[in-house]
Amino acid sequence: MTPAIRFHDVSKIYSLKSGDVIALDHVTLSIEKGEFIAVMGPSGSGKSTLLNMMGCLDIPTHGKVFINDQNIGEMSDDELTMLRRNHLGFIFQQFNLIPLLSAIENVRLPLILNGGGDECTLNCRNILQAVGISEERLDHKPPELSGGQQQRVAIARALINDPEILLADEPTGNLDTKTGAQIMDLLSRLQKEEGKTIIMVTHDPTLSRYADRVIRIVDGRIE
Repeated sequence: MTPAIRFHDVSKIYSLKSGDVIALDHVTLSIEKGEFIAVMGPSGSGKSTLLNMMGCLDIPTHGKVFINDQNIGEMSDDELTMLRRNHLGFIFQQFNLIPLLSAIENVRLPLILNGGGDECTLNCRNILQAVGISEERLDHKPPELSGGQQQRVAIARALINDPEILLADEPTGNLDTKTGAQIMDLLSRLQKEEGKTIIMVTHDPTLSRYADRVIRIVDGRIE
């Protein structure tokens, strides 16, 4: 089976006035379809760069990154946009919801960008219900929702295009312990019941129990 994500001898170097910064240093790894991976390491270790590369938000300076067997270094900007839109879902610590849009409008936005019309409303309602947002909250704007509810809306938005791969950057970082556990249970269910590949960056070692495997990165290298 083709891996969901594969890095082959990948380095990422940022050239600054003060000198080159090596964010990733000859990283080789493979993530199988349906795996739940936790990426851990100290601040500045390269976790965010690794996740950005998996999300086709950056390309390697050296080496090759394959998403679903496609070499992202050989793809045009339009092709990378389509890959992100059709195959990847992003879940952020800060939720990144649009405050002037309601919960259902935030979830509908990716479908509109993908050419969908009003007929997608039922899909949005169903997926919001599936992640635990009740009918009476669909028209609430993000400031009117709790942190846990906002994260559920953000997960629904990430899922609306049915991506194979979910990239989660500290998804419980702004939540209390109980709500964070509920979000992690939801992500675990998405992996086990729907076969999603999930890559989660976290500082919290207690969350590693949800993962099939932990990738530790220090100074841009996989330990």
